[in-house]
Amino acid sequence: MKLPFHDKKFLYLLAAVAIAVVLEILSLTGIHIPFPYAPVIYGIFIVAVGYEVLWNGLKSLFKLNFGSINLLMLIAVVAAFYLKEYPEAAVVIVLYVLGEKLEDIGIENSLSALDNLVSSAPKTALVKATGENIPIEDVKTGTIIQVKPHDQIPLDGVVEMGETSVDESPITGEPIPAFKVKGDAVFAGTLNKNGFIEIKTTKEHKDSTFSKIVELTYQSQNNQSDSQKFIEKFAGIYTPIVILSAILLIVIPVFFMHLDFQEWLRQAITLLVISCPCALVISTPVAIYAAIGNASSKGALIKGGKFLEYMAEIKAIGLDKTRTITFGKPIVSDVIPLNGNDRSELLGCGAGTELFSEHPLAQAIVDASKKEGFEPHEVKSFESVVGEGAKAQCVVCNNETVLVGKIDFIEKHQKVSAEIKKIVAQLSAEGKTSVIVSCEKEIRGIIGLTDEIKPDSAKAIQELQRQGIETVMITGDNQQAAQYVANQVNIREVSGGLLPQDKAHKINELEKKYQSVAMVGDGVNDAPALAASTVGIAMGAAGSDTAIEIADIALMNDKLSLIPFLIRLAKKTVKTIQWNTFGAITVKILFILLAFFGYSNLVLAITADVGVTLVVILISLRLMNTK
Repeated sequence: MKLPFHDKKFLYLLAAVAIAVVLEILSLTGIHIPFPYAPVIYGIFIVAVGYEVLWNGLKSLFKLNFGSINLLMLIAVVAAFYLKEYPEAAVVIVLYVLGEKLEDIGIENSLSALDNLVSSAPKTALVKATGENIPIEDVKTGTIIQVKPHDQIPLDGVVEMGETSVDESPITGEPIPAFKVKGDAVFAGTLNKNGFIEIKTTKEHKDSTFSKIVELTYQSQNNQSDSQKFIEKFAGIYTPIVILSAILLIVIPVFFMHLDFQEWLRQAITLLVISCPCALVISTPVAIYAAIGNASSKGALIKGGKFLEYMAEIKAIGLDKTRTITFGKPIVSDVIPLNGNDRSELLGCGAGTELFSEHPLAQAIVDASKKEGFEPHEVKSFESVVGEGAKAQCVVCNNETVLVGKIDFIEKHQKVSAEIKKIVAQLSAEGKTSVIVSCEKEIRGIIGLTDEIKPDSAKAIQELQRQGIETVMITGDNQQAAQYVANQVNIREVSGGLLPQDKAHKINELEKKYQSVAMVGDGVNDAPALAASTVGIAMGAAGSDTAIEIADIALMNDKLSLIPFLIRLAKKTVKTIQWNTFGAITVKILFILLAFFGYSNLVLAITADVGVTLVVILISLRLMNTK
């Protein structure tokens, strides 16, 4: 745990602890501040250090709020003064206030990543038109702003001029900077590494991806985990029981057994001190915030502790195919020249015809041709046939009319041989799309395209299966294409051809079988399934308002491998909370028993309580470093 030695209050408390301990040691050796100075000096010291605790305890007493921990401390200090155990009263209040400060430090440490991000975010933007820095809240959508090298990007937008590398790790968790050129999207809160760029803003400050992350992360503190809610309710019942037990610890020995009043008053005070549920109350929030902070640093936005706990219980995961397992962007996978044509002719002629088309398949063919060093052929009289293909006259090929499209489109203009139909059928069985390139005389060849599988998909799914989690593909793509991709990543159960409402129905079926089910999708057409699942996880949510808002967990990057990590982190968090709770309760019971049998004392009790609190915080903060 990082201790704030720059914090004056913390240093003041450490000094107060040192003074209280020295006074207690002197008292134990027989050196006392003489009466009547002792109660005055110790009284001033106690009020100076713990005035907030004592005042809150008084307010709780007037309101008859016996569930207040501050009331326990007030009773303990007053009773210690009655017994003239002034050093013990000082130690009790000082160590209790230190324990409270340590709780605050634990929370601050666990939220430090977000706090640092918020504090470092730019507050102004340099507007090109005026050359002035103005508050980001006043910058309207469509404004051109300028960002210098090594400055943070203040608002979401699109690069209008220049090129640079951008560190997007605050948003996506990706450590490797992304290269940005004109037309690329950039996000507020990210760092411009090395180039001067101009950006056209696409969102106002309040709607930026960064603002939504900050807002939702702070809101996550309100989505308390079930453990946290239980412990807070438990503490509200537990404290009055402790006060009643302390009263009985005086009444029974003194009035029924005729034992010494002052001795059993001392044991009752000790019981109040050791029963203070500080460690118990702090055990859950520090663990939850530390885990959420860790996940956030890796690009996973968790909207509350309850969703982290739910992740620990997941037994099955539904996975969309497009933009979840695959990139959602077609690439050329097969180039099959026919009738004596070579690869350069097939790709060059196909790319030339598709050059002016905006269809993703057309752009994939153009990209493949250029990547292999084949310039697209020059064409004229381009015509796009919606839903079927394109045609044009190829200047390079002696002005022949070239047709590029699906087999149905080609068959309308010329005969397609059985051999070609067989190749198309084979590509289709592999989940690929076939585009045929034909000229007036012959079919030049077939280009197969596929949706590229993300490099980490197979490994992520394998790790989920090793964790005992059933993986199911739930997609709107046709069954054949879905099955092919499923085979590549070793998913056994596949449901293809589903509409959004069908996906939600499938999730409901899985929940009947497995109880706790997560759904992973892109957050748009998967919205009903994300909402129906125990935990909805949106992939690639950076820049997508829908995905960030609808999901319980939003992955700001496209890494499917984050999901097995989140499950491991969730299980470790739950285990940490359980161990913290068990440890705190065990120590409480031990010292309560010692108090009942008359073998405890105030200093030992409060030292044990603060010690357990510190140990609980340190154990919880280890979750920030989970890999």
